[in-house]
Amino acid sequence: MKLLPRNHKRRDLLKRIAQTSALVFLGPAQIAWGGKLLAVRMWPAEDYTRVTLESDERLKVNHQLLTQPNRLVVDVEGIELTNTLKELVAKVKSNDPYVSQVRVGQFQPKVVRLVFDLKESVQPQLFTLDPVGNYQNRLVFDLYPTVANDPLMELVKNSAKKSAALEAEDPIAAFANKDIPIDKRIPNQKAPTPSEKPQSRRLLTIAIDPGHGGEDPGAIGKRGSREKDIVLSISRKLKAKIEQEPDMRSYLTRDGDYFVPLHTRVNKARRVRADLFVSVHADAFVRPNAKGASVFALSQQGASSTAARWLANKENSADMIGGLNIKTQDHQVAQLLLDMSTSAQIKDSLKLGDAVLKQIGSFAKLHKPHVEQAGFAVLKAPDVPSILIETAFISNPEEEARLNDQDYQEQIASSILNGIKNYFAKNPL
Repeated sequence: MKLLPRNHKRRDLLKRIAQTSALVFLGPAQIAWGGKLLAVRMWPAEDYTRVTLESDERLKVNHQLLTQPNRLVVDVEGIELTNTLKELVAKVKSNDPYVSQVRVGQFQPKVVRLVFDLKESVQPQLFTLDPVGNYQNRLVFDLYPTVANDPLMELVKNSAKKSAALEAEDPIAAFANKDIPIDKRIPNQKAPTPSEKPQSRRLLTIAIDPGHGGEDPGAIGKRGSREKDIVLSISRKLKAKIEQEPDMRSYLTRDGDYFVPLHTRVNKARRVRADLFVSVHADAFVRPNAKGASVFALSQQGASSTAARWLANKENSADMIGGLNIKTQDHQVAQLLLDMSTSAQIKDSLKLGDAVLKQIGSFAKLHKPHVEQAGFAVLKAPDVPSILIETAFISNPEEEARLNDQDYQEQIASSILNGIKNYFAKNPL
């Protein structure tokens, strides 16, 4: 065995002492271990509450549900307790249906523990999302109620007075109202046979779909306007106008700032047995001079223009940006549903779109003078005439200002309602 020179041993020893000393003087900020937390967000809604942790690396997580009281305990590995994570405590809103408060702490040297105190028992879905758009890695907790809300029952409850008023005017309307079971209808009245189509009035249900929401802001104008905020405002105005109609009622697929997957929007419309589906958006394009409102229907034969195809692809990417849990079983069912669109539905959708486009064109500039078509996933309800309205180009500074104007929003909402009424006048159910 060859012996090293004594001076070589001394140099090796000094080198190891220097390395050890360097570690002693390095603080926690200088030692890089695990991921860096970039942002925390909470999105409360009646359907579910979403919590998002965004980081520069994918995070590992373990969780458990505890009872008496109800709690969700989440251990996140590879991060330390930072001020960014502590912000989660202040993000809990008093009107959150499911979370009363959040507690955070450094559970172990490389594990942060989050404890969600719950208002009721939940079914959590925890999943990760790869970087997309302006987001890096996201860890998502979706807290769903153990018993899902029934949108139809809520709609029936809210429109009970209108239904009663219609039935008082026309007793046969009780049979036409598709929400009322046989045993609740007017006594001593025979239900019409299948060959007897009752000539009566009933409440027409309009599903209004404000695009984007939550993690997905939609298009953003130069002044910072977010599509998700503008279209929710227009949709609420449209809902208010529909509620003033004696023979109509409305349902919003989202009534707050939270993410709704595209197939869930379609399913919601079908669950409330909607007669029409109207999705509201604010367009964006690569060129800031593009302008004008547009109306779209579904196409089974490809897009009617290159711009329509581009827009459909952009809108269909909302699930990726908003954060769809693709591991859930209902996603496969959703894809089956979205492939069931029919030519009859598209034909009726084109009629509805034309009626609405004419009304918008009476006061606003149109991007195209006819209804365009493309493969929008949100329009694929097989049995509900469905249109998507781009109310203006938020990417155009002049139209961005108009979209923020309350009077313009009122005009858009009125024109949509008038188009719907004209459609029903020519195409009674």
